[in-house]
Amino acid sequence: MLPGKYKLKKESHFKKVFQKGESYQEKFMRLKVLKNDLEISRFAFIVSLKISKKAAQRNKVRRQLEEIVRLRLNRIKPGLDLIISVNPEITKENYRAIEKNLLSLFRKAKIIWNY
Repeated sequence: MLPGKYKLKKESHFKKVFQKGESYQEKFMRLKVLKNDLEISRFAFIVSLKISKKAAQRNKVRRQLEEIVRLRLNRIKPGLDLIISVNPEITKENYRAIEKNLLSLFRKAKIIWNY
């Protein structure tokens, strides 16, 4: 589980990232990135009802994304706010495909080191 200090929580921060952040897209995932004035990067994961009506399915996707990020926190550039949102096709993918897609997004955005 991703520690709370790495989570983007306030609505005002979300709005700022959506309005001013840079966008990147892969097959079934989108990434919005905006610099913050902190020494850590913060993350938010948007898994809407469009993904699945079942909360268990949405939570599984969210947990997978959080775990992928948690395992690579030391390689992600600090000082960024990131919002990761997913498309319904993600439910057809396995963990490795989701991991590959997310890391590809991070490389596109140039926010991950040594990868």
